[in-house]
Amino acid sequence: MKLLIKLAFTALIANAAFRLGTEYLTHYKFRDTVREAAMYRAGSDDELRQRVMETAASYSIPLKEDAFTIRRDSGQAFIQGSYTKPIELVPGFPYSWRFDWEIEAIVSDVPRLPGSLPKSVHPPS
Repeated sequence: MKLLIKLAFTALIANAAFRLGTEYLTHYKFRDTVREAAMYRAGSDDELRQRVMETAASYSIPLKEDAFTIRRDSGQAFIQGSYTKPIELVPGFPYSWRFDWEIEAIVSDVPRLPGSLPKSVHPPS
């Protein structure tokens, strides 16, 4: 009987670690993609805001448009925000986990070569 309780407890811990780890991996991929968009494909603030929203949608992140700010200062872009995502750490009981993120990117002002096409944001694989 003790063995079954220990196994069940271990399974719950492993399940929670897997689910939380998966969400953090998605969060880090999202941040890296947003940083790349800010560095290499940054146009106006509105274009960058749209790219951030598209990236969030491609990673299934529930990001609201007013949940992050964009600020530019002498060749740098600062993006700061947060979102809350429900994660089932224990099956059947979702917990709202808050993810905060802050990105500081040096914006490249190098013009594109003639004939080059901009890279599109790719959804997660």
